Amino acid sequence: MKSKGRIVTAEILIFSLIFLFAINTPIAIAIGAASILGILVQKDFQLMVVVQRMFSGTDSFHLMAVPLFMFVGVIMEAGGISRRIIDFANALVGWLPGGLAAVAIVSAMFFAGISGSAAADTVAVGAILIPAMKKSGYDSDFAAAVQASGGSIGVIIPPSIPMIIFGFLTGASIGQLFAGGILPGVLIGITLVGVSTVISRRKGYVATTSFSIIQVWQNLKRATLALVAPVIILGGILFGIFTATESAAVAVVYALVIGMFVYRKIKPKDLVRLFRDGAITSSIVMFIISTASVFGWIAAIENIPVRLAGSLLGMTASPVVLLLIINFVLLIAGTFVETTAALILLVPMITAMLPSLGIDLVQLGVIVVTNLAIGMLTPPMGICLIVSCSISGDSLGAISRRILPFLAILLVDLLIITFYPPITMWMARMVAG
Repeated sequence: MKSKGRIVTAEILIFSLIFLFAINTPIAIAIGAASILGILVQKDFQLMVVVQRMFSGTDSFHLMAVPLFMFVGVIMEAGGISRRIIDFANALVGWLPGGLAAVAIVSAMFFAGISGSAAADTVAVGAILIPAMKKSGYDSDFAAAVQASGGSIGVIIPPSIPMIIFGFLTGASIGQLFAGGILPGVLIGITLVGVSTVISRRKGYVATTSFSIIQVWQNLKRATLALVAPVIILGGILFGIFTATESAAVAVVYALVIGMFVYRKIKPKDLVRLFRDGAITSSIVMFIISTASVFGWIAAIENIPVRLAGSLLGMTASPVVLLLIINFVLLIAGTFVETTAALILLVPMITAMLPSLGIDLVQLGVIVVTNLAIGMLTPPMGICLIVSCSISGDSLGAISRRILPFLAILLVDLLIITFYPPITMWMARMVAG
């Protein structure tokens, strides 16, 4: 009788969540409501456990890095650091056909080494380059699609908030996860530049500058302090000087010092607004984490992750097929579920299959994050698409059509990352010593 009750609870938990997502309920509210319904049906716990689990789900030293890295993105945008990074990227790749499109992607790669957030990456670079591309004659929806695709790199090149959450959930080394994301992020950036160049050549979009080593050097000097930030963040973590959370705090202080006292773009009166903006963006993510932790807890009690993993393992014993199925499930989840929620809901199921996959936990983490990064480019939950839409003024449908060539190359990149372990594990093993 108890087993039957658990089956009913599991079904209600899953189907209520699907229903709430289908009627466009806000992510955190949908997850929290489904969790409460599951607890009411189960009858083993009082509702007070919801509050307790929401608190314990966010009461982690590792998760302190999430609001700190999001705050770094806010400071970088206000402090004039984005402008210098873009100027340097323009000197590097602005000579390509459709130079501004290539600059948008390369700038996003540099900014990814600072912010840890795809949305922050897209806003910081897109606020400058989408209007610039439109002014230079680029189709507005193409400009937005380019920036959205580049922004997705923000969670692959470290630091990465989703990687921090994956490490928190699984116990994987965050330093190794960060190291494992470097080469995949570079691969994705290069291939996206290739796609944008091919499309730009066909469309007749011209270069913004001619290549000059002098210009590269001059812009590198101007951007040096901005580009030192990723070196401090990653170097400190990879060499064991400080943890990911401590590196986020260092990054906040560094960004404030550079923005206030070197570039002098941030005034003391701006600090209240910046702290408020950082608190708002961070609270959204932390609210999702807190409610998703309740859902994950009751799902674990009902043994849902293990049962779902068992169902997939019952379909095939082939690690190759299993990895393809996992990629497919993650791509679908990334399309409909916010990244943080998808991690907390799906990672327990996926890690339950790890022994059958024949891959390292760090590689699995990079695969998971790459899938969810691609989900940031697909409606209706594609945060990078939504941000680009808000900047360019185009409809989600128009940008979604323009994003298709970029999605195609990203899927190829995903297969390489999935089935060629050295691209992830080479640097991760170097960090592991």
